[in-house]
Amino acid sequence: MGPIQEKSSAAASIRLLISEGMPELPDVELYLSALERRIVGRRLERVRLFSPFVLRSFDPPLGAVSGETVAGVRRLGKRIVLELGSDLFLVIHLMIAGRFQWFEPPPKPETKPGGKIALAAFDFEHATLAFTEASKKKRASLYVVRGEAALRDHDPGGLDPLSIDLAAFSAALTRENHTVKRTLTDPRVFSGIGNAYSDEILHRAKLSPLKWTTRLEPDELERLHAATGSVLREWVERLRAETGDAFPGKVTAFRPEMAVHGKYRKPCPVCGAPVQRIVYAENEANYCARCQTGGKVLADRSLSQLLKDDWPRTLEDWESRRGAPQPAPETSSSGTGPRAPARARRPRPS
Repeated sequence: MGPIQEKSSAAASIRLLISEGMPELPDVELYLSALERRIVGRRLERVRLFSPFVLRSFDPPLGAVSGETVAGVRRLGKRIVLELGSDLFLVIHLMIAGRFQWFEPPPKPETKPGGKIALAAFDFEHATLAFTEASKKKRASLYVVRGEAALRDHDPGGLDPLSIDLAAFSAALTRENHTVKRTLTDPRVFSGIGNAYSDEILHRAKLSPLKWTTRLEPDELERLHAATGSVLREWVERLRAETGDAFPGKVTAFRPEMAVHGKYRKPCPVCGAPVQRIVYAENEANYCARCQTGGKVLADRSLSQLLKDDWPRTLEDWESRRGAPQPAPETSSSGTGPRAPARARRPRPS
């Protein structure tokens, strides 16, 4: 493969990742609702692995979960946790292309539920839950842990955006000086928000994705807090209503009813102006210039320069930063407060 073909292939891979989108809080809640009805109280007969890369832990061994009953399911950020007997937990991170498929009744033991993209199968007496990943990049993961203390090691630590009050929300958002888009999607700050729903939240709050968090006015913080809760709750309810009693089939970050995410060049549902788009590495930001940035269109090159130091390039970067200590915001020359990093000041966000 030549260099041109390699670049084309890489670009296609990025477009695929952006088009699929990582399951976020509403999608994970949808899975939890479906799993709770189907597997809580059921005996997990065994877990079959089809990919050597998906299991990222070795103690306790995977075989320790065989025969245990599922006591409950919960969410850790964008991770799905199956609570089992003997103080065991299965921690599943879907990442971008990971999904679940439900087979009831279970297929024959010699079959591979989920086909070529299957990573693992969770076999119950009445059904099989297949764990799949439609990507050559093996990012999805499965961990076996014992005890709540070990489980907390998998928690990025972000606050629950569905229950947080305005004071706690504002304190978390402004603790460090970053673009509001980056802070909303930081799993150490807020739990479960990613590219798709941060676009929807910022559009409803009428805020630029590039506004510095420490420059937000009190009324902007109030709008953002209200938009965060309302957007996420509405989508949780919408997805549950659409799915009904069926198992979720099409889990994607792009929904036709969304206001701006994935709607590049389509009219904003509020003002009719064409939705703008910024693509950076494996991230995409959609916004309405008229509603959010005072009519200013944010250029790709400008955003790339701006986000060079303020936006992780890959999901792995997010994960590697999870436990890293964060520097305190810089102070201005007058000592009156935080300032944006120097290299990020051209162009200045609105």
